[in-house]
Amino acid sequence: MTTTNTTASATPGLSAQEAQERLLRYGPNAVPEERPHPLLLFVHKFWSPVPWMLEATLLLELVLHRFTQAVIIAILLVLNAVLSFVQERRASNALQLLRKHLTVQARVLRDGRWQLVLAQNLVPGDVVHVRMGDLAPADVLLQQGQILVDQSALTGESAPVEVGPGNTAFAGSTVRRGEATGEVAATGPHTRFGKTAELVRTSRTPSHLEALIFTVVKYLVALDVLLVGAILVYAIVGDLALQEIIPFALILLVASVPVALPATYTLASALGSLELARRGVLVTRLSAVEEAAAMDVLCSDKTGTITKNQLVVAALRPSAAHFEEELLELAALACDDATQDPIDLAILDAARKRNAPTRQRQRLQFFPFDPATKRSEALVSEPAGVLHVVKGAPAVVAALTDGDRLLDTEVQALAAQGCRVLAVAAGPQGRLRLVGLVALQDPPREDSQAVVRSLGDLGVRVVMVTGDSAATAQAIAAQVGIDGETCLAESLRGGDDARRRECAVFAGVFPEDKFHLVQIFQQAGHVVGMTGDGVNDAPALKQAEVGIAVANATDVAKASASLVLTNPGLTDVLAAVQTGRCIYQRMLTYTLNKIVKTFQIALFLSLGLLLTGVFVTTPRLILLLLFANDFVTMSLAADRVTFSRTPDRWRIRPLVMIALVLALAWVTLCFAVFLVGRDLCHLDLPQLQTLVFLTLVFSGQATVYLVRERRHLWKSWPGHWLLVSSLADVIVVGLLATYGVLMAPVSPLAVVALLALVGVYLLLLDFLKIRLLRWSGFH
Repeated sequence: MTTTNTTASATPGLSAQEAQERLLRYGPNAVPEERPHPLLLFVHKFWSPVPWMLEATLLLELVLHRFTQAVIIAILLVLNAVLSFVQERRASNALQLLRKHLTVQARVLRDGRWQLVLAQNLVPGDVVHVRMGDLAPADVLLQQGQILVDQSALTGESAPVEVGPGNTAFAGSTVRRGEATGEVAATGPHTRFGKTAELVRTSRTPSHLEALIFTVVKYLVALDVLLVGAILVYAIVGDLALQEIIPFALILLVASVPVALPATYTLASALGSLELARRGVLVTRLSAVEEAAAMDVLCSDKTGTITKNQLVVAALRPSAAHFEEELLELAALACDDATQDPIDLAILDAARKRNAPTRQRQRLQFFPFDPATKRSEALVSEPAGVLHVVKGAPAVVAALTDGDRLLDTEVQALAAQGCRVLAVAAGPQGRLRLVGLVALQDPPREDSQAVVRSLGDLGVRVVMVTGDSAATAQAIAAQVGIDGETCLAESLRGGDDARRRECAVFAGVFPEDKFHLVQIFQQAGHVVGMTGDGVNDAPALKQAEVGIAVANATDVAKASASLVLTNPGLTDVLAAVQTGRCIYQRMLTYTLNKIVKTFQIALFLSLGLLLTGVFVTTPRLILLLLFANDFVTMSLAADRVTFSRTPDRWRIRPLVMIALVLALAWVTLCFAVFLVGRDLCHLDLPQLQTLVFLTLVFSGQATVYLVRERRHLWKSWPGHWLLVSSLADVIVVGLLATYGVLMAPVSPLAVVALLALVGVYLLLLDFLKIRLLRWSGFH
């Protein structure tokens, strides 16, 4: 604790004992945090549909003392969990950063003297003093003084706000000018800043990926239950030994589990995140890469996202007797860099860029902007005498002019364009005449219009959300090409949801309004993106499926977002959408491939037993098939694809129907190979089982190339890793079969002939695939 000198206060402040009692009652001036233990995060990877199926099978294998199969299944289970945990783990540090903003030192009046204490020890009733450059340590109700505060990171308002006695300076806002004394009104989670933190803590992004995996597993389990039931009935009727049937049924279950599905999705998203990193987009939540493919609504914050968050002179309207250069010169004389007032800085910057002439004028005295008089003034020396220059609110300046009438229509027209309008008057003291109007605006970024148009071409609707006025919001929306109705924040707190979803612009919103807007779109079935840069955006960024923090975002916004842009502007949002859609195409290929192969294996193994009375392959070979096919096809995560022009959505039912038809076609080939081997080549059962295993491996690889291209399979060249993986798989499996490793040997000629047969059959199935995809509407 350090003693410091500052201005006197009308109240004596709290005593140290009172402050300690209130600290116990209200708690520290900090935001509570939740940090789950890493071990719990890892254990959670075993609690989802795919692990449940493997865990149930593992237990049954252990009960039946089939330890080899149990070990293999355990390896599959742990491998999947480790891959997901390593790739997805991300420390959720948004709340830590919110706390960090509050752990500053504050000037507090206690025991009758001013002291420096940690902001986390502030309590309601403390008297504090803030000055230029300070971060408001709590919500402070001002008693004395006047300050200009920048609260754009908290409220989204681009223009700084004057705060005087009777008004509140919110925690997290920055003092740009002046100093003031006030009483702490709220601390910690009860401040406006803390309520934003609570929204961040309670925000939950719905997981479409988990829902997708569960839906896929549901269809596969339904098929498994049907086939296992048929096999058990057959075993009972045919008087077969259950100790032989049950292991077969368990292996059938394992073969139907999409073991590598979650890991492949994770791998594809991780590779996509690396690609985005090379393009200046950092991924903090892997699921957002895939969610970007389905995003059809982008709620974009205006200040600092669509606009530059920097005031500039937008228009000059000189009166009849003056020119623009003279108007700008006189306005600059009533400004000063030392005030760090954004309006003054914008006018001075414009004057420097336009080389406004000085006309041998020298400023004698300067009076900075006074909120009470709503103007700034300067006395200037010139050859003709002393010139009095006034800059301020149009109505105030008009009242000071000598008989001049301000053009109200001009002021209203500029205000309707979203500009902040100032009037400038000059003349001998007591005889001021209007020089003209200066309009200032926070302009759009140079790339905003192009990004909005490009996103629209990709089927993504852009909705602008801002804390500014409706006039300002409408003007900016028109400049960047966002067309539609402008709605006020009140419409988000009640009313017709359908009408709210039709609004293109929302003005005057608070953090909880943005958060609820995202929820409204999500409840209507939209996949929502949210761009932003400030603390006020953090809850909505975390709630949205795709939360995007722009390059100049606060640390809190970056921690809450799932994508962080490192390049200025929004151009890289397009890269995220395009990359997400490429990943969707890869995952669509993998999912369709997996369902086809699962149906094919389950139907062939079950029908093979029911129709031939023998096991068409062995449990060991089925487990080997999992490694030969499932984990090799993970290379699809890096396949060469093109993105679609419309948002991508998963439609599992038509996908399953396509997979079923293609699987039946492959089952037909498998039976043909089995019958030819048995009846024409007179192979014994172990050799037939090897031949069936080879057919399942080769047809599995062929299915990858069949479904990876929505057009004919020869229309695009596969990725390098996919080709290498397939080639290695075919060579290794062919050698194992030829030399009889883990299976009965077959001749090299049989292996080559079977591979050629599968290749010809693949070309025939490609034409069937085209018809099926057109019927289902996949692209």
